[in-house]
Amino acid sequence: MMDKYINKVIQGDCLEVMKNIPNNSVDITFADPPFNLNKKYKGYKDNKKFHTYLDWCRQWIYEMVRITKPTGSIFVHNIPKWLTHYACFLNEIAYFKHWIAWDAPTAPMGKSLQPSHYGILFFVKDPKKSKFYEVRYPHKRCRKCGYLLKNYGGKKYGLHPFGPLVSDVWTDIHRIKHNKYRDEHPCQLPIHLLERIILMSTDEDDIVLDPFVGTGTTVIAAKRLGRRFIGIDIDEMYVDITKNKLSKELSNSKIGDSWVSFYLDEIVTIRDGDWEKLAQYFFIPENVKDIDFRKIKLDKQTRLFK
Repeated sequence: MMDKYINKVIQGDCLEVMKNIPNNSVDITFADPPFNLNKKYKGYKDNKKFHTYLDWCRQWIYEMVRITKPTGSIFVHNIPKWLTHYACFLNEIAYFKHWIAWDAPTAPMGKSLQPSHYGILFFVKDPKKSKFYEVRYPHKRCRKCGYLLKNYGGKKYGLHPFGPLVSDVWTDIHRIKHNKYRDEHPCQLPIHLLERIILMSTDEDDIVLDPFVGTGTTVIAAKRLGRRFIGIDIDEMYVDITKNKLSKELSNSKIGDSWVSFYLDEIVTIRDGDWEKLAQYFFIPENVKDIDFRKIKLDKQTRLFK
């Protein structure tokens, strides 16, 4: 039954599509639903009444949990206002793991604190069986000289050569601000945000499902990292954009035997457990003022790391 969904982008109502997917059949589910802020989507009115919106959200959240495997995870991205309600729904049927704060400042909203983050709820189906891999991101460095920007109290030499472990506050991934990188979609996420989520919660060939796939961020990230995917969206135009982008993507975000995430051809997320295998690709001098390494670049002609 699952074969007709695997590595497909399906145009349709996510509730109707997910109802046909068997229990415990998907490795992770990720949702970035409409925020109910009257944003301009093509095939969806983003202005439901408060309780109508939440009743609808409860339905697709329950479906996401139902189809997720006991080893799997459920991720939901939104503004804090709605995540507080989503967490109540999820606490009834899944297990809380993290509230990830993605540092992404937004426009002021009147008489309130300046909004400075989006949230990503991270729940698991079974805390004793769920997959989880610690991941690392690069140290912040001077762009010209490569030295670390912080002194770290004189303890630089004891730091991990690549970078620190990722916490539940993500400050190194930024929103898509330039139009040349955006599709015709009001809420497009950066691909390396999804790649980080996929690296820390799945294995190669696992199935990643996104019920609001939009212009394809989640499924493209899955394909780049050697995972299978299922994308769903109600809007035919977004589905066509996603299919067109997927046709040009390769499963190539790999160094040796290790999957990694890159941004602007530089590595931005690795699994901690892969460092020993990856270290051979980096130059780490013994007597320098700072830890340094050769940055691996993605060759745009061959689509291979060099």
